[in-house]
This record gives sequence, structure tokens and C-alpha cells, in this order.
Amino acid sequence: MKVKIFDEEYEGDLEKAINKFLEENDIDVIDIKYQTSAFSYGEDQIYCFSAMIIYF
Repeated sequence: MKVKIFDEEYEGDLEKAINKFLEENDIDVIDIKYQTSAFSYGEDQIYCFSAMIIYF
């Protein structure tokens, strides 16, 4: 069993990274865990979109 972790600033970039990984690798996905977080940096709001793929 292995894991692959993705972390992106934009949810669209996360989708692209995951889809590319799945297309390029012949794997059996067991589960995908998804998480978002947001925090303030001055007057800006920063988002983080992450996912972990558990696979064989």
C-alpha cells in the first residue's frame, strides 16, 4: 500500500494534478481523502486544497 499527497492553492489545479497522476499510473485506488483550509494573511484570505490518494 502507498500514498500520494497533493497540495494546491486552487481547487482546479488540484483536480488537474490528481487526474494527471491517475492517467499516468496504473494503480488500484483504495481511497481518496480531501481537505480544504483557509486562513487570513493580512487582508488576504489564503486557501489550501489538498488530497491524499491511498493505492496499491
